[in-house]
Amino acid sequence: MRAVFFLLISGAAYGQARHVVAIAHRGEHLHHPENTIAAYAEAIRLGVDFFEVDVRTSADGKLVLSHDNTVDRCTNGKGKVSDMTFDQLQALDAGLPNTKIPTFDQALDLAREGGIGVYVDIKEARASELVGHIKDRGMEDRVVMYCDMRMGKEITALNTRMKIMPEAVSVERAALIVAQLHPRVVAFNARDFKADIIAVVKRAQADVYVDRMGSTDAPAGWQSAIDYGADGIQTDRPGELVIYLQSHGYKQSK
Repeated sequence: MRAVFFLLISGAAYGQARHVVAIAHRGEHLHHPENTIAAYAEAIRLGVDFFEVDVRTSADGKLVLSHDNTVDRCTNGKGKVSDMTFDQLQALDAGLPNTKIPTFDQALDLAREGGIGVYVDIKEARASELVGHIKDRGMEDRVVMYCDMRMGKEITALNTRMKIMPEAVSVERAALIVAQLHPRVVAFNARDFKADIIAVVKRAQADVYVDRMGSTDAPAGWQSAIDYGADGIQTDRPGELVIYLQSHGYKQSK
């Protein structure tokens, strides 16, 4: 009954086509170094709607992309991203020789040229810097920003066109988010992707973007997410997800 309920409220009952967006987690990182231009370019080629980036700030104020707070795992260097200048970060190889840590601007430019969106996971960056760079690149309508409530309020105060995406967490938190932030998108993961929490977001007519990682990152997990009302799925297998969505009528071929 719950799956049927979510299909009904999604519009399927009225004969409308469901559209589910595919989000490439850290780009296509199974065959390319994560959070690199190569990974993002491959995600675009595969036909995703968004690629996900992790934004941090270098010691001299540059917005760069790194999931971890150190460069140890993904480069041939060591140290905290926030303690290194941009030039020091650029001297490193990010997974392969001559593959560099990208800037946020490079990712925005690539997405704009590729006609897709950017899913921004804010790790360590100021709202004013993020909003400024996104606006300067003409990407205000193509970016969603995963953030906490405080950051969401700061971003919205700076630019109401920006699409913030707080984490649902619980029924109580989701209700608070809806009341205070009025988001157009709410993020979910394996812990909070539950019927009662989803219902709060759906009643507010916001989209539901859910992570599908590990054992759930497969056709059965994708379909389960869709049946529960997901409007977007973040995946480590973007090529396979795109094919699945297209073959089941949830996404048009580009």
